[in-house]
Amino acid sequence: MCRTDSLSEPPDRNGRGGGAEDLDPAFTALLEDSAEDLYEAAPCGYLSTLMDGTVAKVNGTLLEWLGLRREDVVGRRRFADLLTVGGRMYHETHFAPLLRMQGELRGVALEMKTARGTRLPVLVSSAVKHGSEGEPLLIRTTVVDASDRRAYEEELLRRRQDAERARAEAEQARVEAEEARKQAEADRERLADALAVLQKSLLPDTLPAVPGLETAVYYHTASPDQLGGDFYDLFPIDGDRWAFFLGDVCGKGPQAAALTSLTRYTLRAAAHHTPEPAAALTTLNTVLHERYTAGGDPRYCTCIFGILEPGTGDGRTTVRLASGGHPPALVMRADGRAEPLHTPGGLLVGALPTAPFTAATTTLAPGDTLLLYTDGLTEARTGPTRDSLYGEDGLLAFAADHASATPLALIAALTELLEGFGDGLDDDTALFAIGAPAPTVPARASAARPHPATKHER
Repeated sequence: MCRTDSLSEPPDRNGRGGGAEDLDPAFTALLEDSAEDLYEAAPCGYLSTLMDGTVAKVNGTLLEWLGLRREDVVGRRRFADLLTVGGRMYHETHFAPLLRMQGELRGVALEMKTARGTRLPVLVSSAVKHGSEGEPLLIRTTVVDASDRRAYEEELLRRRQDAERARAEAEQARVEAEEARKQAEADRERLADALAVLQKSLLPDTLPAVPGLETAVYYHTASPDQLGGDFYDLFPIDGDRWAFFLGDVCGKGPQAAALTSLTRYTLRAAAHHTPEPAAALTTLNTVLHERYTAGGDPRYCTCIFGILEPGTGDGRTTVRLASGGHPPALVMRADGRAEPLHTPGGLLVGALPTAPFTAATTTLAPGDTLLLYTDGLTEARTGPTRDSLYGEDGLLAFAADHASATPLALIAALTELLEGFGDGLDDDTALFAIGAPAPTVPARASAARPHPATKHER
């Protein structure tokens, strides 16, 4: 090996050799570093072992990492003794056999144990030195501190595990949310079915055919998740007379359903006992007040109750009505007139212990129609900003435009009107039309057959 002081001087720009004063100070310091210093103070560990693994030489860097003294290592320990238990097993079963077969191994990850009992992750590269005749003489090994790399890999592993755990949790949350959604849909379907059955029990499936008259109804429920509070009915009483009513109870849901059921059966019983509109509403007022309001749970309804008395061969039907706080019925004449049939003095049914109810009488001539409705129609919100109500004036104008329509045609036109309100129709709405057929319209003379056009929406 050449000595550092015998190195030829690097030439200057003119090709002449230069002196030490022309060299960079750092390069000069490198030239002055001895090979022994380079070995001992190298940034990695060096050691040489005999073929049986006994350490013959080790540099200061590795001794410092392990916290060992040279005299405790050289000639006293084998390379495998410097490894952890796991590292030693890997060395004996894989590393050493492969090294003997291949003569060289590079970058094998192992762990060495320090004098303090800690583990030092390292990357080991070993090469077998052979003699002139090819016989193996010793093993030269380079050891690189992999602590930072190990920490980096462990951090990556932790982050990967965190990400996988987060994905697993997100997937589990998605699955649970999907199951909850399906369960909610199933619950809604069961609720809708139950509500439909209950709502059906509160309203007649079809209206009976009244001789000499046509009838049509339409019912709109504002929410599929709640029972509607509107009600109507038509049924025969003594002789040729028929009773009918339409109303709206306060509240929504099961409590409103209970109130509706009590109202319907009370009115039916009252009609058979005393077939007078004002008397029927008086009976209902007494029952509701005693059942609810008097006990501190005020519940009430609005209602129109009427009695139909068909004429004897002239096609005219007498209608007697009484109202308790309900919007007035509309009488639509065959000549194109439409006018409300007021029943003054009617109060909310059930709100007070006693309430005066006044009956009004009208006659439906051939071609005339009586329209009953709940306030969901007149209180529908209209306009671009939904801040205006359709109102009774709007309904009266609509009725005047359809005054000559049959009950079926009138309900069909009103249904289309309701659908046009969109989300402005946010309350239950019931429509009930009763008409005397006009003799000039043969189709209306068949009203005595089973009623084919009664419409229900639930």
